[in-house]
Amino acid sequence: MKVILSTVSRRVRSPCGQVLSYRLLRRLGAESWAQDLLDAVYLDDETQVWPDAMDAPAEDHGERTLDSNGSQLFAGDTVVLIKDLDVKGASFVAKRGTAVRGISLTNNPEHIEGRVNGTRIVIISAFVKKSN
Repeated sequence: MKVILSTVSRRVRSPCGQVLSYRLLRRLGAESWAQDLLDAVYLDDETQVWPDAMDAPAEDHGERTLDSNGSQLFAGDTVVLIKDLDVKGASFVAKRGTAVRGISLTNNPEHIEGRVNGTRIVIISAFVKKSN
């Protein structure tokens, strides 16, 4: 199990370090120097499985983020608040009918993140409806 990376190959011996180096180079693939190093990388079949599995889409475990009407929400969707919400830690109320554009999903399927009045807040998905 050897990563051949000019100077890095002498320092990276463990499979974990090899996979980490490989994934970082793939992320920086737009840079010419990173692409050159990535072209020189070799991971054996056993180790190659790790970064491939990490980059594979996550399996659906039935935990979908749903709005108040039961419509599935996706990252980047636009939603509308269906009731006034007191924002904890801020001195404003998010008013009913406020559009929240470009939402982000969280690890908890009951919560979404969005920007209201310039402040990034976590919103309970039961208090929003998907905007068409």
